[in-house]
Amino acid sequence: MRNNIYSRTEVLLGEETLKKLAEKRVLLFGLGGVGGACFQTLVRLGIKHFTIVDNDCFSLSNLNRQSLSTLETINKSKVDVAIEFAKQINEEIEVEGKKMFYLPETRDQIDFSSFDIIIDCIDTISAKIDIALRAKEENLKLLSAMGCGNRVDPTKLYFTDLFKTEKDPLAKVMRRELRKRGLTSLEVLCSKEETLTPKEKIPNEEGRRKDIPGSTPFVPQCAGIFLAYRAYQILIDKN
Repeated sequence: MRNNIYSRTEVLLGEETLKKLAEKRVLLFGLGGVGGACFQTLVRLGIKHFTIVDNDCFSLSNLNRQSLSTLETINKSKVDVAIEFAKQINEEIEVEGKKMFYLPETRDQIDFSSFDIIIDCIDTISAKIDIALRAKEENLKLLSAMGCGNRVDPTKLYFTDLFKTEKDPLAKVMRRELRKRGLTSLEVLCSKEETLTPKEKIPNEEGRRKDIPGSTPFVPQCAGIFLAYRAYQILIDKN
């Protein structure tokens, strides 16, 4: 076996598995703590075709947990940074970046039908609901991340059906709204850990005080890696 980017992976997974992964197409929503770690892991795994969706830029407060952020990337588009990162790992990779805030009213800007798997790492509920409905319409596999904020213990992360989740306010709203729309099953990554109460409120850029969740390097990055591993299982039909 010749030495290459993925040779250390190939000795465990095999050449045919890597060829299969290289042909898959991934649609990833969100490049923050969870999504950035997921993207980075899938790039290093050998996925070569992505569409990534995020309208945000990196800020100073991202440095504690977002694996694609550095002091040099502050105020830079997360999509642009992610594409540059991917090219530094594998020059042959194909990444389409969409700098947009996905919402039901912008859904027509993305053709879901061309992908093998969808990974949702955003926290806007209306968008998450619409992504779930789009995946059902196209009969596509979707992995959706639930809340990772105000938690510190990555060992409490687990995959389950949305309708079996506990201790997750975001999942509770998702269950209610998706049930209304006739969707009664969705694989999600969530946490069994009780959310912690932030010791103080964090002012946003405009100086107004609002309930911004706390976060650590542990849970978001581990969640992204777990999502990447589960995607790998699905893409090679080990689910």
